[in-house]
Amino acid sequence: MSNSNSKSLRETVAADYDGLAKRLTRCLGSSDFAREALHEAFLRVDRVSDAVPIHSPVDYLFRTALNVAKDRRKSDRHLLNAAEIAAIMDIPDDRPDPAMVVEARIELTEFQKALEELPARRRDVFIAAHLDHQPHREIAARFGINVRTVDFDLQHAMEHLSRRLGRNVLRRLGPRPKLKLNE
Repeated sequence: MSNSNSKSLRETVAADYDGLAKRLTRCLGSSDFAREALHEAFLRVDRVSDAVPIHSPVDYLFRTALNVAKDRRKSDRHLLNAAEIAAIMDIPDDRPDPAMVVEARIELTEFQKALEELPARRRDVFIAAHLDHQPHREIAARFGINVRTVDFDLQHAMEHLSRRLGRNVLRRLGPRPKLKLNE
């Protein structure tokens, strides 16, 4: 390869590497970054053609290294820095682990079985009161019974479910307290 521009630029880097690195460090603010940019500029030297003569190899290398640094900073803006990566890694995973998922599915299946063991009206009253959140008066009117019978059916349904499932499971799967909108 008889490329005089490439040869001249390589000789310039070899002769004045420290001077170019110091000059770049002043412009870029980091000696490591300046040396990286200078190394990349040196790698690009082989691609320089002889079509246009280079009158000042030092200035050409310096400008090429600055352009390399500018391109690197532009591309680095799209990357996360160490603090951002650490913040992402510290986000807790609130999803249940596989064992908890299996346990919850088993409990839900047992809850459904225990619910099916109830007499039809008692089961429907329980569902209307605790899952559909209907007022006891509406449930009584729907089933043609009085409010006291609704209370009785709910009490017996809860006792049955507690016996079959235990109190802890019933608390997790059973009725939820109504939200008071006036508070």
